[in-house]
Amino acid sequence: MDITTDRIKDKKDYFKIKERNSTIKTEITAGITTFMTMAYILIVNPITLGETGMDVNALFTATALSSIVGTLVMALYANMPFALAPGMGLNAFFAYTVVLGMGYSWEFALTAVFLEGLIFILLTALNIREAIINCIPMTIKKSISVGIGLFIAFIGLINSGIVNTGMVAVEKNILSGSVVKLGNIASPGPALTLIGIVVIGVLLAKNVKGALLIGMILTTIIGIPLGQTILPEGLNIFSAPPSLEPIFFKFQFENIFTWDMFIVLFTFLFVDLFDTVGTLVGVGDKANMLNDKGELPEAKKALFADAIGTTFGAMFGTSTVTTVVESASGVAGGGRTGLTALSTAAMFIIALFLSPLFLMIPSTAVAPVLILVGLFMMTSIKEIDLENYTEAIPAFLTIIMMPLSYSIAEGITFGILSFVFLKVFTGKHKEVSPIMYVLAVLFIGKFFM
Repeated sequence: MDITTDRIKDKKDYFKIKERNSTIKTEITAGITTFMTMAYILIVNPITLGETGMDVNALFTATALSSIVGTLVMALYANMPFALAPGMGLNAFFAYTVVLGMGYSWEFALTAVFLEGLIFILLTALNIREAIINCIPMTIKKSISVGIGLFIAFIGLINSGIVNTGMVAVEKNILSGSVVKLGNIASPGPALTLIGIVVIGVLLAKNVKGALLIGMILTTIIGIPLGQTILPEGLNIFSAPPSLEPIFFKFQFENIFTWDMFIVLFTFLFVDLFDTVGTLVGVGDKANMLNDKGELPEAKKALFADAIGTTFGAMFGTSTVTTVVESASGVAGGGRTGLTALSTAAMFIIALFLSPLFLMIPSTAVAPVLILVGLFMMTSIKEIDLENYTEAIPAFLTIIMMPLSYSIAEGITFGILSFVFLKVFTGKHKEVSPIMYVLAVLFIGKFFM
């Protein structure tokens, strides 16, 4: 046996690829697919945080580096196929609520994120976060998977323009306007997404390996004559990463022991905790990684990944790093081990220097993957007892509130609260664990805060 073969065998042993019924090719393809579906973060995150006055170019580098650190920990320490990056809802809270709304500096917000990362490291070491994952009833865990599927599909529909969101207006007690409505599907963007769904659907029907990635590439090519795919000017695809200096390690430690810091920190902690828990449970269920008790083995290691990613991300100069729902695209493509995450991290490293190449992929070419991943995530609904209303109602609220509130955390909140109340008021309080009662109290307190 030659040296090359030995090295490949060592990699298989390290990531347990054979044990999890996968292959090196499948894992790498899945990792690239995950990256392609989340690459938009490299643009959206700097633009969002740039509203606070932070340097947008430096934010690009911070976004990539924080994603690399968190995803590498997930790959090499937790050996799970999940990717990490600055969370989209959390960066909006950072920019529009804490800085632009409450009037604090972006340095104040970064300090809160840094403290959040340190607290999460402590809570993970004490097994508190893992205990929360394990206490969630199996019904809620199955519904989280389905809810994330609808959430991801909803994101794809919005990003493509197939569905438009708008404000509700009330005039003389008459409702006008629409929160969600059909977009102009005859326009190039939505049309390209619909073409992409057909292309990927055909590949899936024919059992083509790497159908999601291949379909995304083909859709991107089709997007060139439609004006959706913009080629880099002069095909210049190399670009050195911008300096972090304007935002690196910019903290305001003098504000740590203030009430305002507590409120901001609590919100960051709550949203990130349940975003991460929801993603790990939902995507883990889809990957058949949950055991018979509904527990995610080695969950503690996975939780360390986002805690470390958040801490380093704050030092680099970006908002909270969390496990991203787009990881479901890699899992749907067959990813089952840390090699998937390692491949995603490698793509982020390449993107630091070849950003024009990756950023030419239009959101309308990514959208078909997100929409079809929503389909893949729906399978767990078959395992929910829809005849038992103390189980079915919490499951339904968990599922429906994720896309409608645009938040995994809020879906879990409604699911757990309804579960606790229905079990207690129907005399089934013994089915509720002590931690669930604590969570219910915290959720109610969060609404009032």
